[in-house]
Amino acid sequence: MGNANIRVGLVQQANGSSIEANIEKLLANIKVCAAEGAQLVILQELHNSLYFCQTEDTANFDLAEPIPGPSTHTFSQLAADLGIVLVASLFEKRAPGIYHNTAVVIERDGNIAGKYRKMHIPDDPTYYEKFYFTPGDLGFEPISTSIGKLGVLICWDQWFPEAARLMAIKGAQLLIYPTAIGWEVPDLESAKQRQLEAWMICQRGHAIANGLPVITVNRTGHERDPSGHTGGIQFWGNSFVAGPQGEIIYRASPDEEVQKVVDVNLDRVEAVRRIWPFFRDRRIDEYEELTRRFID
Repeated sequence: MGNANIRVGLVQQANGSSIEANIEKLLANIKVCAAEGAQLVILQELHNSLYFCQTEDTANFDLAEPIPGPSTHTFSQLAADLGIVLVASLFEKRAPGIYHNTAVVIERDGNIAGKYRKMHIPDDPTYYEKFYFTPGDLGFEPISTSIGKLGVLICWDQWFPEAARLMAIKGAQLLIYPTAIGWEVPDLESAKQRQLEAWMICQRGHAIANGLPVITVNRTGHERDPSGHTGGIQFWGNSFVAGPQGEIIYRASPDEEVQKVVDVNLDRVEAVRRIWPFFRDRRIDEYEELTRRFID
């Protein structure tokens, strides 16, 4: 594993309509993190473009690309130049009519260490992801890198304790969530705060239940609804790092772009699991019914 402490860079960014400009900004922000000593840099969900799932438009499939492909080439070159591990989030074109929301982990030599295809796909107003994404078929498998085994999941996955648990019992040393989540603009302020707090509490719960650090990197900024039917999404930022007891190590601003490097101590995982032995006490002999959707 190497050092018990790893330096993790979080890039919270507001995107515009120019993919080229978004990528240039990403590359510059990754360099900022690397200059501050980051060994691992994590980008937000679908970071190359605007969040196109606010509407159902077949033209948006043109945004997808193969993996490996142009984006992995660009980000792999930079990862190798900087000697960092990089978690990218791309719209993957697998075959005609089969597209995935895919996280790619790039090793510090520029090679692709592995990828994860988003398993839980939402279908909500302004988040019409089922129109675009085929559910993932690679399972919940940690990705081995030179700095440890990364449990990479994506956005909507963060509401499902089963996903975090499966990553943990397969040896993940960190849970990582590239994210694109925000408020629909007209929502009441009280409702917005409930949503944000639920989002953070749920993921802090994954940290506690699994005794693992959780790192979540979200978008920020306002993106309009191209259809004009809603006020668009105000992405709520608040990218954060939680420790294995759910403690908040770092929390970003809701509305500012951030390039932040945070020290994460992996030694605490074993220390916390010794005092909170949830894995020891799991009743694995009684959990068969978890594979059923509902029990009448």
